[in-house]
Amino acid sequence: MAATAVAQLTPVPQENPRDKALQDYKKKILEHKEIEGRLKEIREQLKEFNIQYEKSENDLKALQSVGQIVGEVLKQLTEEKFIVKATNGPRYVVGCRRQLDKTKLKSGTRVALDMTTLTIMRYLPREVDPLVYNMSHEDPGDISYSMIGGLGEQIRELREVIELPLLNPELFQRVGITPPKGCLLYGPPGTGKTLLARAVASQIEANFLKVVSSAIVDKYIGESARLIREMFNYARDHQPCVIFMDEIDAIVWLVKTASTLKNYNSVHETRTFAAASDTTNETNRRVSNSSGL
Repeated sequence: MAATAVAQLTPVPQENPRDKALQDYKKKILEHKEIEGRLKEIREQLKEFNIQYEKSENDLKALQSVGQIVGEVLKQLTEEKFIVKATNGPRYVVGCRRQLDKTKLKSGTRVALDMTTLTIMRYLPREVDPLVYNMSHEDPGDISYSMIGGLGEQIRELREVIELPLLNPELFQRVGITPPKGCLLYGPPGTGKTLLARAVASQIEANFLKVVSSAIVDKYIGESARLIREMFNYARDHQPCVIFMDEIDAIVWLVKTASTLKNYNSVHETRTFAAASDTTNETNRRVSNSSGL
């Protein structure tokens, strides 16, 4: 009798299609995130390459282009012709591009001239002395009147003299009085004179030009007067602007032992300062800081 053996087979478990689909989905999400990250990096690199490409294009154009002559308009002869003085000395009667607004071509305007035809090609900003340019980079800071203590009366007078004519000029026109051109802050050191000037410039959102008067006093006749003129011209071009002149007594000093040359230089600077600021005794106000902080 033959023995029969029956082998019992264990069934192989089948993978659930739903679980497999979820795993594939998660894997694809991870791959998608990786591809997104690489795409973002490639876009950043492409942006940097575009910037470098534009810079290279501009450099090539600058190397291939012909330079222009810097000149200054002296006088307008006709509607189309102007007398221009070049920086190298000669004067020319030149024309102007049609696209330019000829009403802006006044006496003293700096322009760029074509090398061959000497035609006025474009306007140029006013030439600024480096010393004056450095003065304009003084940041007044975010200072409010509430941060200043013990100077309530001085703040009121200062706002009346400086802030009110700039924010509400129609009040002075209605009354028929000339608004003040400036004021004199005097008092011992440390009483808040500079702090008040910074607060005014910060509150009216004006440009702040801090000038150390002792730095613009020069031994050569006319140099200090030129700096003062350029300083006020720069302020006019960047209105509204608050000019704070520290150590103002350095301009009007007068020493008995000084030579005649120094005395003449001081008087010349004082007259230039008065003419540039367009101030008179009637429109100047004095604000005392003697109470201090």
